[in-house]
Amino acid sequence: LFVLLVSAYTAYNVYTCASRYNARVAHNHTSERLLKSHPYTLALRFLHAPAPFCAPRKCVGVLFIRCGVAAAAMSSKRKADSEPSLDDVGPLSKKPTVTAVAAPSSAAAGTLVNPKRIRVLKAGTIGNGPVVLWMSRDQRMNDNWALLYAIEAAQKAAAAAGGEGGGSPQVAVAFNLVPAFLGAGARQFGFMLRGLRELQPRLEARGIPFFLLKGDPAQTLPSLVSRLGAGLLVTDYSPLRLGRQWKEQVCAAVSVPVHEVDAHNVVPVWVASDKREVGARTLRPKIHKHLPEYLRDFPEVPTLPTWSHPIRPEPVDWEALLEEVLTRGSEVPEVDWCKPGEEAALAALNGPSGFLSPSRLSLYDTKRNDPSTPKALSGLSPYLHFGQLAPQRAALEAAKHRAKYKAAVESYLEELVVRRELSDNFCHYTPDYDRLSCAAEWARESLNKHRGDKREFLYRREQLEAGRTHDELWNACQLEMVHRGKMHGFMRMYWAKKILEWTASPEEAIEIAIYLNDRYELDGRDPSGYVGVMWSMAGIHDMGWAERPIFGKIRYMNYAGCKRKFDIKAYCAYVDRLVAEVRAKQRGLMQKKTKPATAAGVAGAVAGGVAAAAGGAGAAATALTATAAAATAAAAVAVKVKAEVKEEEEEEAGPSPGTTAGAAKGGAGSKAGSPSRAAKGSSSSPKPSEGSGGKRRKPAAA
Repeated sequence: LFVLLVSAYTAYNVYTCASRYNARVAHNHTSERLLKSHPYTLALRFLHAPAPFCAPRKCVGVLFIRCGVAAAAMSSKRKADSEPSLDDVGPLSKKPTVTAVAAPSSAAAGTLVNPKRIRVLKAGTIGNGPVVLWMSRDQRMNDNWALLYAIEAAQKAAAAAGGEGGGSPQVAVAFNLVPAFLGAGARQFGFMLRGLRELQPRLEARGIPFFLLKGDPAQTLPSLVSRLGAGLLVTDYSPLRLGRQWKEQVCAAVSVPVHEVDAHNVVPVWVASDKREVGARTLRPKIHKHLPEYLRDFPEVPTLPTWSHPIRPEPVDWEALLEEVLTRGSEVPEVDWCKPGEEAALAALNGPSGFLSPSRLSLYDTKRNDPSTPKALSGLSPYLHFGQLAPQRAALEAAKHRAKYKAAVESYLEELVVRRELSDNFCHYTPDYDRLSCAAEWARESLNKHRGDKREFLYRREQLEAGRTHDELWNACQLEMVHRGKMHGFMRMYWAKKILEWTASPEEAIEIAIYLNDRYELDGRDPSGYVGVMWSMAGIHDMGWAERPIFGKIRYMNYAGCKRKFDIKAYCAYVDRLVAEVRAKQRGLMQKKTKPATAAGVAGAVAGGVAAAAGGAGAAATALTATAAAATAAAAVAVKVKAEVKEEEEEEAGPSPGTTAGAAKGGAGSKAGSPSRAAKGSSSSPKPSEGSGGKRRKPAAA
């Protein structure tokens, strides 16, 4: 009877624990390592369960643990003998990252590109004419799967057309310049055009002509395809709405097949997942599953025969084009800290002072969230955004340093591969990725509930754009973005959340944040930028937190929390120096431009030409006006806004029950706070100093 009772109780506990465990696995998508510890979980559940027979229970529990050890060992052996696990990619930590690098081959024998990287946008038979690569997002020659696929398709078509003797593969690259692209100005267009100017001779040296088109892609691309008699149109991949609309229009206008290649992600977005992922925790295992197949080195770009088609590209006057673009978008001038081009991108990655140099890589793990130490960040986002550097190349090179800088490399690869490709996943499967409608139901309900909450401060877009708020920290990060074209990653979260707090509605906050980001950030108009804004304001890839005014259940950040994490005064001083240096350079350039005009006016006056004298006077007046404006701007910067800061004891609240349990924490990057800490008071912001521009008024009606 005793044996029967013990056996029955053991079976009951094993069944109960197994059911609960399986439910937890199904809900949380736990990893294989937890599966290996399953026997231990059952044993501990049995040992701690209440029962009248303590000693027999412990004896049976010990026996069960020993059985579990044997079962885990057998399971590990079977797994090792069959297929590779996540452990083959790298150590399984809280946030596992990419560490393995495969051999150079990337597809089946005789092919350059894995066929799974390609999807057909328009079906049809590939003709005998040249293959045209519509280059857009990935603006480079090396490490470019789209270019490699175009070459491979041209070689196959030429071989099929030429019989035994073979044909002559012909590939042309076309880039379509759209004058007004999502608010881009001289800063972004200048960086892109200088990179393309360097790219053109690289392509021509490999027998690939470069066609620079201007205007609406729906008209220019079909015209070029028709004139060349192309047999196939290849394009690179982008998840953004406008680019996808262009491709739909082009597909409707051309009569040849159109193939799209994901040359931007390590794992193609349609291979990694077939749906919008909840967060990094759900996408990460899917990406790791495919890394052995996709994280491989690139083959070299073959040299093709000289372009023999009668239609050749028109010469590009790069200087005139740059002058036109820079003049039209002069409100947001270029920056000089980030040199454009494929060669400069590799130097920024692997050069003596590049990100992977010991002096900088060693800082990444501990200092990347300190805005006063900008060198701790990679600074590669402009190159990744414009496709002048392949993310896969950056991952391959970073993985080489893992033995010496393990923590730094793992953290960087998590951001570079998992988090960045999570942004593409979101935009790919969410057409309204830049609107509040894309948020989870709990986030929308929470924000709508607090839509009418009183705002202590309300700012217009012009005040925010000029950095004229009561918060010195927010002003500093805004001015860093305006003058440097790059805001520190940690500050992007604080920056966006404060816009939500200081505007009348979530919709207005999202619109302003995207406008400022796309206008001033060198890497604006990017999936990572849109996801960063929506994570901060709409809880995308995040979880619900304790409810508070205005924010509802959206994660909260404040000045006091930032002060505990880094030296705010040091960061503000760094931005002050940066702004002063940039403005000094701009004044120098302005003086160089005004001197010739003034000299011409003086010469005209001496010659006796009344009209020329008037022109000289006008030039002098223009110079005087510009000098006065520069002096006014310098005076405005010199006046430092002093704010009295009332710090909160706690920065953020604990997670709210019943809201997307288990969602990824800090989906857009580093954590803004811990869910275990509860706020002990309401939000209190520094009072606006005189002339700060802050206004206390009621928000607009919902």
